[in-house]
Amino acid sequence: MSVDRIRSVETGDGAGVESVPALSFSDVTFAYAAVDGATSAGAAATQTVLSHVSLDVPEGAFCLVVGDTGSGKTTALTLAVPAIAPVGELEGHVAVFGRDVDTLSVAEAASTVGYVFQDPEESLVCDTVWHEMAFGLENLGVPADVMRRRVAETSYFFGMGPWFDGDVASLSGGQRQVLALASVLAMRPRLLLLDEPTSMLDPIAEKSFLSALFRVNRELGITIVVATHRPAPMVDYATMAVGMHEGGVRPVDLDSLRGPGDRLSVHGSPRDGDADALMGVIGRKAESRPAGVRGRCSLSLSDVWFRYGREDPWVLKGLDLELPMGGTGALVGGNGCGKSTILSLVAGSLRPRRGRVDVASASSVAYLPQDPKALLVAADVVSELMEWSGRGGYGPGEVDAVLSSMGLAGMGERHPYDLSGGQRQLLALAKLLLMRPRLLLLDEPTKGLDLSARDQVADVVRSLSDEGVSVLVATHDLEFARATADQVSMVFDGEVACTEPPADFFADNLFYQA
Repeated sequence: MSVDRIRSVETGDGAGVESVPALSFSDVTFAYAAVDGATSAGAAATQTVLSHVSLDVPEGAFCLVVGDTGSGKTTALTLAVPAIAPVGELEGHVAVFGRDVDTLSVAEAASTVGYVFQDPEESLVCDTVWHEMAFGLENLGVPADVMRRRVAETSYFFGMGPWFDGDVASLSGGQRQVLALASVLAMRPRLLLLDEPTSMLDPIAEKSFLSALFRVNRELGITIVVATHRPAPMVDYATMAVGMHEGGVRPVDLDSLRGPGDRLSVHGSPRDGDADALMGVIGRKAESRPAGVRGRCSLSLSDVWFRYGREDPWVLKGLDLELPMGGTGALVGGNGCGKSTILSLVAGSLRPRRGRVDVASASSVAYLPQDPKALLVAADVVSELMEWSGRGGYGPGEVDAVLSSMGLAGMGERHPYDLSGGQRQLLALAKLLLMRPRLLLLDEPTKGLDLSARDQVADVVRSLSDEGVSVLVATHDLEFARATADQVSMVFDGEVACTEPPADFFADNLFYQA
């Protein structure tokens, strides 16, 4: 169906009466400006992300926004929030509840539109959970008694009691995502925008989160717009969906989003052309895995105990884990079970309180954290990838090849923070791969990626294994674990509850199924 403008009309008692949309785009075109001083050749001065977009989301809707990585989903959502709107050239109008967003005061915007980032680190600013919950209300000048009630109600709504008095630094990625949502909801926005809100949640927590989001929409009457690469789990809650492609927007039938739709190629499938090209740049054929090398350990954790503070509960309690040389291991388990802590211990950024962590290639370890911005420091994409060229022994030719292989061609002059969340993931991974590590640690590497990009990263991981590189992945993406891992380890209660081949693990699992 071809439409010039996507809009919905109220039904029921108000059938046929058009309401003022909660969110409205009127012929919106947006282009990011090139970074001053960027040096990549042949890049355009600006890159148009949205082109003549018109869209109405009615009040009370639960709207899904789908599209490939870099299709403009995040850009569109942030244009509706003046405090975080991207810098560039904007034509047309973006309005919320009939008012142009540029006319909203800071207080009006905060109490009208709430935004939950794909990466909660972009919004969390306080040290403790309770203070983070109160921070936005304090800035709005909400009276203390009202603030206490709102914080209490919101905490109960999301079941945050067990960690309400904790430190933000000690929370898992999933808990931080819940905290980010709760902190926004405490300000009582009428419109809630969310960017990949379940990408850091385990399968069980995802169902709980979506159930709570459904209640926010239906019981509290808050309009919800969610940008997602995995719409299937949300379809039953949604009232409408739109797709973004090549800067445009179109209506999408909700039934077409049902079903898996996110199946990755199985482990051992042939490499595609992109992975072959990438291996040509970063591969080390001379060091490829010799026969029988998997009998040796790439890393070993023996009776490892760890907690963040002297009085904090133990995160790991006598944990044992081994990864064969050239093997790929996947760590799965609930939010807060210690997966990221294990990666930090292997990387050397944390030290165990008791026990041993042995790494065979300690001088050649690369670590992709949950927040890729931790690795991104330059003013443009090309400079980012050239930062370590002196140590890594590579040059502009390798950078151009990696950009092309990772689907980032033509973005050399963009600031890394102007990329979508998924594109930042790919950029950070490319930066690490240029250093040719012998052990690669990945924390939620498919966060924010569409199916094509996820399959691409899976193919790269399989190719690295063929090259003799060991890979340890912490992930909630069970499809990715199934497609890449030689062994899957479930972390529970501070220990590894089991380590099995993927076929055995997923065949005998009631809740963690790929």
